[in-house]
Amino acid sequence: MKRNASLLVLTLFALTLLGTNAFAQAVGVFAGGLKAPVRIILTPGGNLLVAESGTGHMDGRISIIDKSGSRRTLVDGLPSAINLSGGEPAPSGPAALVLRGRTLYVVIGSGDATLPGPAPGSEIPNPQPTSTLFSSVLALRFPASVDISGGDFAFTASNYANLAGGGKLKTSNSSGERLVADVLVNFRDFADEPRPDLPNNVRASNPFGADIRGNALYVADASENLVYRVDLDTGDSEVLARFGPKPNPLPFGPPVMEAVPNNVRVFGKQLLVPFLMGFPFAQGSAEIRKVNLANDSQATFIGGLTSAIDVLPVTGAQGQDQFYTLEFSTDMLANAPGRLQFFSSPGATPTVVAAGIPTPISLARDQQTNAIYISSIFTGNIFKVQGVQ
Repeated sequence: MKRNASLLVLTLFALTLLGTNAFAQAVGVFAGGLKAPVRIILTPGGNLLVAESGTGHMDGRISIIDKSGSRRTLVDGLPSAINLSGGEPAPSGPAALVLRGRTLYVVIGSGDATLPGPAPGSEIPNPQPTSTLFSSVLALRFPASVDISGGDFAFTASNYANLAGGGKLKTSNSSGERLVADVLVNFRDFADEPRPDLPNNVRASNPFGADIRGNALYVADASENLVYRVDLDTGDSEVLARFGPKPNPLPFGPPVMEAVPNNVRVFGKQLLVPFLMGFPFAQGSAEIRKVNLANDSQATFIGGLTSAIDVLPVTGAQGQDQFYTLEFSTDMLANAPGRLQFFSSPGATPTVVAAGIPTPISLARDQQTNAIYISSIFTGNIFKVQGVQ
């Protein structure tokens, strides 16, 4: 099954998940009414930044949510389109965020750069994509900290011609603040993947997660099963790691399952990469993969997961490394909801922190209060988990 389809297939049972039983008492809705929220990060001031894929009509959005749960728009009008390839139509737009100082790096997903091909499971290039900036990283430079910015910046479709041509875009809000945007890197929209029955078949790109270390931005592509390293000064990119498929242990489905890496987290001199795993989503086959930045070697770090979608390393009271893992579903084929687990070490028996979470995608932790926030793409909610370690 195609990696892009592996993500889009989530929409096939989204409505079923929304009707699941209530989850742990410690979990509540912190904010709602978001437009397909994907990645969430905390600002230095303790507010949440949310990448929203939008509705698919060039309305991708970055929201800032304060400590009371109130939302305001930071940036609107970012690339967003309906992705038709590989399954149920779903919006694709802003997918990941990384904040460094006053610069916000925004990863834009695959959008509608490809279309369903004439053969089952095939993809072909879209001759007229909604935007030329799908599968890219935008650099948004704010005049002050995002915590105190008035926000309410907005782009229009005509603005992107300058950006796509390598120029900078300057826009102002009603308070006179100026936002400067440019393109850090514009990845290829797809790779050629010819088939005997379809010579022009392609494999779409789908950058879906990112993190930063030193002068490098690391971007996980959930469709092409790889991680890029991008130089923050030049925008030059290279493939740092590729992830091969795993044998399918089930008596049905294809012979192998693709990795589908959904995010990347810097962990010292290593990267932690959660694997969702493709159809047929065999339970226990997903993992957190470790990539060593010193020699590019990789190995399983935390195994035995199902549809892993995010991981968060934290420091325990005694200075030890501990980990939270987020799974989109505990059983994809049974339409089960997701869960948040805690590992006191990579090989420890996990503790379930919260179960029954509908369509979770990303997590962030407030180090002051230990509260954990979880984005839920199809409910449009941000959940808050209280009382965690």
